[in-house]
Amino acid sequence: MRLYLASTSPARRALLAQSGIEPVLVSPGVDEDAVAATERDRLGRGLTGPELVSLLAVAKATAVADGRVELADGTDTGLDGIVFGGDSAFEVDGVLYGKPHDPEVARERWRQMLAAGGGTLWSGHCVVDRRAGVGVTTAGTGGAGRAGDAPPVRPVGDLGPVTPGGSALVVDGDRVVAVDSAVLTFADDMTPAEIDAYVATGEPLEVAGAFTIDGRAAAFITRIDGAPSAVVGLSLPMLRSMLLRGFGIAWHDLWTR
Repeated sequence: MRLYLASTSPARRALLAQSGIEPVLVSPGVDEDAVAATERDRLGRGLTGPELVSLLAVAKATAVADGRVELADGTDTGLDGIVFGGDSAFEVDGVLYGKPHDPEVARERWRQMLAAGGGTLWSGHCVVDRRAGVGVTTAGTGGAGRAGDAPPVRPVGDLGPVTPGGSALVVDGDRVVAVDSAVLTFADDMTPAEIDAYVATGEPLEVAGAFTIDGRAAAFITRIDGAPSAVVGLSLPMLRSMLLRGFGIAWHDLWTR
């Protein structure tokens, strides 16, 4: 079964590949800033971490699920499989941090994060069923093609409040939306020289929170309360649960090797 990854993130692709799944990478072409700004205007307030990452995960997955896919060889094809979209944000003392882009911004973020001692990584997920020939059942009952022995899911109107370290999952017809989180603790003896050296590598500039646990920053993180894969950008336990509870798809059905 194909898994379409609505992302060009090397980290997410590598994470899935290590789990035996070779996804089809598709750029969603979503203007994240515009999507978030529109929702803030609609609500008349700022977005919480869970709200932001779930909003953008849905936008990315929907953009790919409702379009056509151009494969690496230039072939334009319809979808036949499961589409996954994800997004991440790091929260420190109530402030959400995305990608810093600029070295000085990354440097200042690290100073703030170390002063706080740690923070919460919010990971948003959206899965859309686009398997050919599979119908959609009533929203909230488990979605398209759900197996009879899949664990039950209590239908809820929305994700609701999610506390740091917690998670939430909603099934809605052919779509499942979820948020997972992990609380991180940073080393309390990290020096300014280490911050400068890490920023100079360029690694933190294009990742949420200005760090990765699957790279050079791993030595600066002393504790993770939650799924480590969520910090990489995709909670594997959450994705497995979404597929099983939403569509009756077993994790090993996605294994390609």
